[in-house]
Amino acid sequence: MKVGLYFGTYNPIHIGHLAIANYMVEYADIDQLWFVVSPQSPHKVKKSLLDDYQRLEMVNRAIEGDYRLRASSIEFRLPRPSYTIDTLTYLKEKHPLHDFYLIMGSDNLENLHKWKNAEVILHDYHVIVYPRPGFKKEEIEAKSNIEIVEAPLMQISSSFIRKAISEGKDIRHFLPPKTFKYIDEMNFYK
Repeated sequence: MKVGLYFGTYNPIHIGHLAIANYMVEYADIDQLWFVVSPQSPHKVKKSLLDDYQRLEMVNRAIEGDYRLRASSIEFRLPRPSYTIDTLTYLKEKHPLHDFYLIMGSDNLENLHKWKNAEVILHDYHVIVYPRPGFKKEEIEAKSNIEIVEAPLMQISSSFIRKAISEGKDIRHFLPPKTFKYIDEMNFYK
C-alpha cells in the first residue's frame, strides 16, 4: 500500500488541510493518507497549542467515515523532539509492506535541506509537494524523488482560525462540522 504522510500540529485541522488531503488521495499516486499529528515540542511553549490528544481527537472527528484518511499519533510515542526521518524509519520498520510518501507544502520543501538526514529522506522516500502562495515551481531543482502537484492554493491557516475564534467570529464553515462542534463545546481558543 502507498501511504502519504501529512505531518502537522493540526491546531486545529481545517478545510484547507482536508482539501489538500482529498486532492492527494484522488490525484497523487497514493492509496491512503495519514494525518501525522505532531506533538508539542518541549523546547517551544505555545499557549495556543492544545494538548496532543485533543488535536488528535479533532482530526479523528474531521475524517470520520472516510476510509482513505487516517489519524496517526505515532509521534506521541517516539522520543522528542521528533524528527521526520526517525518517524519514517519507525513506520517503515512497523509496516514493511507499505511505501511511505512524504507530503509537504512548498514552504517546507524550501527548508528541507536543514532537516535531520535530509539527504536520506530525499534518497529513500518519495516527496509530494503542494504549492503555497508565492511558490515558484521553477526555483526548485529537479530531484528524482520530488513530485510537485498542481493542488489548489490554500490560504487558510490554523493561526487565522484561532485568532478569529478568540475574537468571537463565527467561522464554522472554515472547519469540518464535527471539529467545529468539538471546539465550540470545549471552548478552545476563546
